[in-house]
Amino acid sequence: MSDGASAANDFVHEPGLSKEEIALRYSKWAQGAQYEKDLSEENYKGPTITADVLAELFPYEDSRGDVYILDVAAGSGFVGEKLVQKGFKTLDALEPSEGMLNLAKGKGIYTRTFQTFLNGTSSFIQSDFYDVALTSGGMGEGHIPCSGLEELIRVVKPGGLAVIVMRETYLTSVVEYKDRLEPRMKELELEGKWTSVMRRVVPKYSFENNGVVFVFRVL
Repeated sequence: MSDGASAANDFVHEPGLSKEEIALRYSKWAQGAQYEKDLSEENYKGPTITADVLAELFPYEDSRGDVYILDVAAGSGFVGEKLVQKGFKTLDALEPSEGMLNLAKGKGIYTRTFQTFLNGTSSFIQSDFYDVALTSGGMGEGHIPCSGLEELIRVVKPGGLAVIVMRETYLTSVVEYKDRLEPRMKELELEGKWTSVMRRVVPKYSFENNGVVFVFRVL
């Protein structure tokens, strides 16, 4: 593991930053493709984990090309690349950092891209539109708030899936999520907004830290 890569990751998860400051830090990290070097698969297995889960949820490879996916907090497009390798072809990207989004655009794998935040207020993305909305690495200090869950639900068709892949320790170390994120997930289930399909702890998600995968079916 690279100490420099871990420090760079900590730099964009520093407490007390506004979401705009975090987006700027990501843009700085994107320069010279440093982000892609730092978050190689050796350090960050989130994209592979996410693609494997999607492949498990859509086991018939010949139908994956018809699954319309929104990659939230897409970064430089790591998850999108892994999904394409699995046969998923119809992808949009939502990413607030201009520098990151430029890297993602350069890969030619996204049909549409949106430079915006997922922060609980209705974006200009259509409601009930996607088969899947997913985020890998989008949850963290100063990142997607608990209120963003409702936006994930809003943009997914009834019967579609919302997928969240994140570092397990963030459930307790991030103030926004501690005693709030999973209870809010449960509240949304009780409200009839979605139903839980999967909660799975996965090893070595990032920098030797375990990850946790949440999958919900939107109702």
